[in-house]
Amino acid sequence: MTKLSVNINKFATLRNSRGGNNPDVVKAAIDAQKFGADGVTVHPRPDERHIRYNDVREIKKIITTEFNIEGNCREQKFVDLVLEVSPQQVTLVPDALGQITSNHGWDTIANKNYLIDMVKVFKNAGIRVSIFVDPIIAMVEGAVETGTDRIELYTEQYATEYLKDQAKAVAPYVLAAQRAEQLGIGLNAGHDLDLHNLKYFKQNIPWIDEVSIGHALVCDAIYLGYQNTVQMYKRQLL
Repeated sequence: MTKLSVNINKFATLRNSRGGNNPDVVKAAIDAQKFGADGVTVHPRPDERHIRYNDVREIKKIITTEFNIEGNCREQKFVDLVLEVSPQQVTLVPDALGQITSNHGWDTIANKNYLIDMVKVFKNAGIRVSIFVDPIIAMVEGAVETGTDRIELYTEQYATEYLKDQAKAVAPYVLAAQRAEQLGIGLNAGHDLDLHNLKYFKQNIPWIDEVSIGHALVCDAIYLGYQNTVQMYKRQLL
């Protein structure tokens, strides 16, 4: 069964735009779980423009499912936070400072030695590690050599191409996923997956472990309701 992890960053973006604590980000995490999500994802950035570091600490206190923290491990503050909070999973993303959203995976070949060291830091603390990669066979193979437990396929390209040619859009992801399976590492996916393209992605890669979805899910929740939306996404993964 593919797990759904709800990324609640956008709840924090809305809260921060007005000040105060509305919407309550911790309640958003509690409700995601109550409504059927298998996990909660957050992606704190140094400028705290959405999820704040203290949000992460507060969410840890109430988590009953899986907690996934995404971020750039080149930021020591991020590394320290993950080791302090000790989530079930950390997803290493090569964001630049000030980047609006994640837009590429790691070059796991050029950064191999660095990633080996960082994977060890988190695995020694008992935290499962996933590395964000593009759907390129060489990058998957490079990720395996770092000792990571999983990769997360960056799916923006799939979401864009899906509107033009579904089979062509998913093809490189199937190949990358097959290679990951052959090499014995777990598989996650995320970025721009939504109610239109998620089912087809899962049908073509049925062994995927987890998808992390935030922006589209929160947008859908505005019109469809939060509980209903979480359950609708879960049904796409059956």
